[in-house]
Amino acid sequence: MKKLGGSGIVLASNSASRKAMLEAAGVSFTAQAADVDERALEAEMDDADPAEIAQALAAAKAASVSASRPGDLVLGSDSLVEIDGKRFDKPTSRENAADHLRSFSGGVMTLHSAAALARDGQILWVGSDFARLHVRELSDAFIEIYLDAEWPAVSQCVGVFRIEGPGAQLFDGIMGDQFTVLGMPLLQVLDALREEGALLS
Repeated sequence: MKKLGGSGIVLASNSASRKAMLEAAGVSFTAQAADVDERALEAEMDDADPAEIAQALAAAKAASVSASRPGDLVLGSDSLVEIDGKRFDKPTSRENAADHLRSFSGGVMTLHSAAALARDGQILWVGSDFARLHVRELSDAFIEIYLDAEWPAVSQCVGVFRIEGPGAQLFDGIMGDQFTVLGMPLLQVLDALREEGALLS
């Protein structure tokens, strides 16, 4: 597809799904992973609302990369999952991933996805959205077969799933924007990029 704009846009992530979203939307960009201690920032904000934490992480990633990319518009993004009031980070091992899936089984997962834009270390915009995903009852046998197919790919996925792949089998209902489920509130991001003159209006 012909690119519709995006000169000077940097995605502060190596996330395959976020790259794919921007590419499919016709946005030109380069990618550079952010060096942010996510767990330390989460610990500092332990009592905050998950949406606020996701926004803070997205902003921290954008600011971190933009500090070394003068003049560029940097897009940071992050997602958090909560279920029954408990937050879940990316799984640290296959065993940990299986534990997460057992915790999700039969519950309603709230997925918070946030994004932020920064230039020269200054945050220009922050946005977020959420989706609710109804997890079906997962048997131990299914969890093992699922992880045989998806591990270690889902080690980088909050919620231990790729909705565009076998992760769709975890759910029996989803309420929310598809881009939010994929890990970024894309429509808000595109609007913010237009506001900053990085995309044509």
